[in-house]
Amino acid sequence: MVSPMSTILVTGGAGFIGSHTVVQLLKQGFRVSIVDNLDNSLIEAVHRVRRLVGPTLSKNLFFHQADLRNKQDLEKIFSKTKFDAVIHFAGLKAVGESVEQPRRYYENNVTGTINLFQVMAKFNCKKIVISSSATVYGQTDKVPCVEDLELQAMSPYGRTKMFVEEIARDVQRAEAEWRIILLRYFNPVGAHESGQIGEDPRGIPNNLMPYIQQVAVGRLPQLNVYGDDYPTKDGTPIRDYIHVMDLADGHIAALRKIFATDNIGCTAYNLGTGHGTSVFEMVAAFEKASGKKISIKICPRRPGDATASYASTEKAEKELGWKAKYGFTSRPFLSHWVVREIVAVCGLSIILTDSLQALPTFCKRRYQDMVIPDHEFVHVDDDDNEDDVEQVPLDVVTVE
Repeated sequence: MVSPMSTILVTGGAGFIGSHTVVQLLKQGFRVSIVDNLDNSLIEAVHRVRRLVGPTLSKNLFFHQADLRNKQDLEKIFSKTKFDAVIHFAGLKAVGESVEQPRRYYENNVTGTINLFQVMAKFNCKKIVISSSATVYGQTDKVPCVEDLELQAMSPYGRTKMFVEEIARDVQRAEAEWRIILLRYFNPVGAHESGQIGEDPRGIPNNLMPYIQQVAVGRLPQLNVYGDDYPTKDGTPIRDYIHVMDLADGHIAALRKIFATDNIGCTAYNLGTGHGTSVFEMVAAFEKASGKKISIKICPRRPGDATASYASTEKAEKELGWKAKYGFTSRPFLSHWVVREIVAVCGLSIILTDSLQALPTFCKRRYQDMVIPDHEFVHVDDDDNEDDVEQVPLDVVTVE
């Protein structure tokens, strides 16, 4: 059974889903050590997590800047702390980029995971929740996707996730004491209700919602829609868009399952809403909630993109006791979501100045209602960042 102060290692914990899961772990009473190389995430996310949970809970949060490809650094971390379990988010995640840079994806996602398994085994930590992806299903005529479908990933990214799943199954078959849960989640969106953490991609986003948000506030001129000739009702791909806080809660449910069940083996679960939404429908929902028109450019299809993918959630509901709570159909939720998403993606200091004026009155009112007192704002500036944010406890491994 899980103890009141179990210690969890979270790889990729400074990233989008990882940071939201760390918040929930701390609130549930876990001690958390984050390992992240900060290649596609920001240390600012860790500082904001600490602010969100407060000074008492943040004492249970530690950060190590390290890369899973460097096994020696991992061993240093494991030698200092006895971990009860691992939640493994770390990896690269862009389908299109993976087609252009397959070797980089295999090295990061597969080699890094193999190193993690080896170090965990060396230090007798054999409980792990692994971030997988709905991309392992590939192009399938069977929707919703159920967990026992044949895996036929279409992109190098999807194949890295598929191979990691196979590695996990082989490890558990060889050593029965391993307890492994694979979480195949669909398309994450949303942000923490405070607006202080969310998806903050560098450059042009790979995911739909931060892309829309950056167009809405003028960072990007238009939304590129990759294909409007799919065999769907409006010609755009259909996806299962799930709120990041639902995903965070799903990881907590999986972790508790691992602690409570001796013979779990290696088991996969879908995390999704069970409903498919097209790209154009998501754009329309954003426009309705924000009052802003999103400029669209139709582009050729991207290699590796499936026509439709949404989850069957029955297994997760039955065995994990988990079900998505958030949806994108209610106006009150959408209006809060729009403002918080823009705050999370574009930064509080931006919203407080130029971009706030670009929001419609309805959204400005929603922004004013957000529970972020003025003295809690975190303004990020390269010149004085050290003065503006609290530092993480100094249990840090830095990779030169």
